[in-house]
Amino acid sequence: MPRRRLAPLIALLMAGALCSIALALKAGDISAGWGQVWVALLPGGDSALSAIIRELRLPRALAAFACGGLLATAGALMQVLLRNPLADPYILGISGGAAVGALGAITLGAATFWIDASAFAGALAAMLVVFGLAHGDGSWTQTRLLLTGVIVAAGCGAAVSLMLALAPDTRVMSMLFWMMGDASAAARPWPALVVLALALVAVMPFARDLNVLARGELSARALGVRVGHLRVALYVLASLLTATSVTLVGSVGFVGLVVPHLVRLVLGNDQRVLIPAAALAGGTLLTLADTAARTVIAPQQLPVGVLTALIGVPVFLFLLSRGSRISR
Repeated sequence: MPRRRLAPLIALLMAGALCSIALALKAGDISAGWGQVWVALLPGGDSALSAIIRELRLPRALAAFACGGLLATAGALMQVLLRNPLADPYILGISGGAAVGALGAITLGAATFWIDASAFAGALAAMLVVFGLAHGDGSWTQTRLLLTGVIVAAGCGAAVSLMLALAPDTRVMSMLFWMMGDASAAARPWPALVVLALALVAVMPFARDLNVLARGELSARALGVRVGHLRVALYVLASLLTATSVTLVGSVGFVGLVVPHLVRLVLGNDQRVLIPAAALAGGTLLTLADTAARTVIAPQQLPVGVLTALIGVPVFLFLLSRGSRISR
């Protein structure tokens, strides 16, 4: 795509991200006007509506945006790492490890802080197990990494099923909501936003190397790319992004799989553009989905992961059918 067209599209994505957050602040059981939203964000707004917007809606909207950006960025990195367009942030068992940690803490009746800490610890433990087993004697391949991740994910799934079967009835619902994605308890979105920003800053200097790696390992090595080090860095970074996202909001599917595909169709496969664009698009999508999840059947709330799946399945099937027609 010509560079003169990229800048307006990136600007459009940034405007969409800001509009999605503004809509999340406005929508709710108690509707607010745009002027009231603006007043609530300024110092001195002390009305009940201002408190709701600042203390409830703003953290939740930022948490959803951070989670979507983290998942989309991790998905784009995983698809380069595995050279597989079907790769997503959860394919290597990171989500399963986080689920084991979080549901174990919920079963024990732990406070929110310990649930988050346990989820992050479980995700890191799964990352270390997959990396250690896949690396083995040093003969690390995409196939070996993928198979190891699938096996670890299956083991974590069995552990999750066992905990759900043994958990008290009073805690099963909260466990299910966490597994399907729930941003209602995300009161501290700032660390996740910082992680997202630092990840983008860290990965952009290597975007050219990612473009070369996406064309094949032999080509990358011939052009001087340190493939081994780059793979390890991609795996660790994508795993940390996924762990942060899952810790914040729970398991939210299809964002990390579908968003990089859609961005790639529009903007091409240049990682210098695709990665930041995917972060913006993923954050916008999940913010809008979370706003719909808490307003569609208000006062009841839906797990945001349900809506992303309802959106992601038909979109992904469309992408597959489009790809099959093009291949003919």
